[in-house]
Amino acid sequence: MQTIFVMVKCDLGKAYQVADQAVQEIEQVSEVHSISGQYDLLMKCYLDQDTDIGRFVTEHVQTLSGVRDTFTLIAYKAFA
Repeated sequence: MQTIFVMVKCDLGKAYQVADQAVQEIEQVSEVHSISGQYDLLMKCYLDQDTDIGRFVTEHVQTLSGVRDTFTLIAYKAFA
């Protein structure tokens, strides 16, 4: 299992809609947080080890209605 975090910039007024749609439609999304700064949402996703991260983000997250931009962080477990 691999963990990624996707920061999402939304169209104005669409952050709640995007967050709800992500949780309802994307099985791999475990949490969505509202954040301040350049991006509106932070999504925590758990992917199978063999899942292509770029394909997942472009085919599932970026295609949600109201998404303008994304930034992906890959997290590795640093402590046992």
